[in-house]
Amino acid sequence: MEAMRQRGFESLTPVQQAVLDAETKGVNLRISSQTGSGKTVAIALALAPALIASYESNGADTPREDRGKPTVLLIAPTRELAAQLEAEFSWLFAGLRSLRTCVVTGGTDIQRERQALRRGATIVVGTPGRLLDHIRSGSLRVDALRHVVLDEADHMLDMGFKDELDAITDELPAERRSHLVSATFPRAVVRFADRFQPNALHLEGTRLGEANADIDHTAYLVDERDRYAALVNLMLLTDGERCLVFVRRRIETTEIAERLAADGFSALPFSGDLPQGQRTRTLNAFRSDVVRILVATDVAARGIDVADIATVVHIDLPADAETYTHRSGRTGRAGQKGRSILLAPPRAERRLRSVLRQAKVDANWCALPSPKNIEKALKKRARKRIHAAMTVEEAPDEGLIEYATALLERYDPAVLVARLVDLARPELPREPMEYGGSSGTFRGDRGHHDRDSRSPRDRGGPDPREEQNFEPFRIAFGARDGASPSRLLATVCRRGDISGKLVGAIRIGEEESGFEVASSVAEAFLRRASRPDERSPEQVIERTSRLPDRTDRPRQRRSGPPREFHGKREHFGKRENHGKREFHGGRDRRDSRDSRGRDEGGGFRPPRRS
Repeated sequence: MEAMRQRGFESLTPVQQAVLDAETKGVNLRISSQTGSGKTVAIALALAPALIASYESNGADTPREDRGKPTVLLIAPTRELAAQLEAEFSWLFAGLRSLRTCVVTGGTDIQRERQALRRGATIVVGTPGRLLDHIRSGSLRVDALRHVVLDEADHMLDMGFKDELDAITDELPAERRSHLVSATFPRAVVRFADRFQPNALHLEGTRLGEANADIDHTAYLVDERDRYAALVNLMLLTDGERCLVFVRRRIETTEIAERLAADGFSALPFSGDLPQGQRTRTLNAFRSDVVRILVATDVAARGIDVADIATVVHIDLPADAETYTHRSGRTGRAGQKGRSILLAPPRAERRLRSVLRQAKVDANWCALPSPKNIEKALKKRARKRIHAAMTVEEAPDEGLIEYATALLERYDPAVLVARLVDLARPELPREPMEYGGSSGTFRGDRGHHDRDSRSPRDRGGPDPREEQNFEPFRIAFGARDGASPSRLLATVCRRGDISGKLVGAIRIGEEESGFEVASSVAEAFLRRASRPDERSPEQVIERTSRLPDRTDRPRQRRSGPPREFHGKREHFGKRENHGKREFHGGRDRRDSRDSRGRDEGGGFRPPRRS
């Protein structure tokens, strides 16, 4: 209780109160509650009596041969979630000085983990695969375990960890208490739970399947070619708040984040493709407000427990109600308000309405805000801030008052106030985007070599870039080095300090690539871009006479689907791991998998035509 007070807790959440009110001694617990309702602290409260009793007895009730062995095992589906569980238990039980915690996860130094386990730990937190490795090697001894907890049990099975969980269960002592924690309990989880923890006491913080009342759900029907424009315009309305953007495939996290960054937004990708160190740094940057937008896949986002995420945007729609519950549950946590925004193609409307019904969510279906609507909303917001500032009781500094008086004597008061109101408007990362196909696309449906190579007629309207003159440039950055339109666009905008709307056509070659820059900024762009680049000094940018033709690129070395580039590795139309097919634009392709071949995203998969 003292630790919770110091942490700022003023009261318990319903699920935490339910644990304290129930008679939990000697029983298995099955805890369900909404995402973000405090389930981690709830399970800690359930374990607290045994841990405190062992601390107060100084281990006297523990057999000599079991001293130093872990008594609590926490199993989590992702590395980030495991680290967060360990952090939560560390501050909760900071008053028990002899209690040690240890976290073991894939992607980290296994020798260092073995050393930590040899030193002894009361609580071990880990992911299934790495825990099983330590158990089989003998570095993790489980014969003294008294409590085993499965967190995010539903997602653990969705990710295909059933075999690992069964293998771990076979190694556990028969005399133990087994607890499950989850926001949803679909049938597969219930069947597993009945085997894992017979005669369990089910505690509900909120009624199972009940929607979070603190989340405002909004759905927009958006043509696929307008989804990036819709995302940009919605981000302009967030007022710099933390936003989490969901996509289905790992490669899209990088493409969208890079394009947002090129348009002036503070955005980073977050997926299983990133090294663990980079994932940790990205998450810390998001927590500390260095980065305001995170573009993530479902699996990676399960480990995100960040306070004050104001908005969740679903660019790729959730596959089912459970996925939507977990995605939207990243906002509206701990009693705070949040928004969940869905961008749905018209063909998916019926399916999305079905998913929302199953999730017991009543969404508001709205028209996308136009650029004029956005300008009006931002102007109104700035005026509200002015009125709010005038109601502050504290008087301004006397020096400011004297300066204001001098300004009023020198200039016309109405004109002066009008100028100051205009200056008070926040500077936008970029101007709102028009809809109707001029926004291009961020998906890889047509291959990665050309940035929306369709004609303006095919895109549904005139291209505003045609109103400008452009000059061609080239850069020593080609497909062999992992160049894609989104990466090249981000590089060009960063090197030349220009907006993405000032970049015209982009052509990716094998060794080097070509791009166009608006003539109005070409000279200034060249001066800045010609400077040596610390990140990639070999990527020289210089003026050229013309863009390379598409036929200038070497032909693919063998027939087959178009090549995809992931970093510096090449894949000829297939992934390293095979899995379920998904459909994009009428053709099928393998979806992205992690190292175990598990899907890292949901999304709509239309039925295959016979």
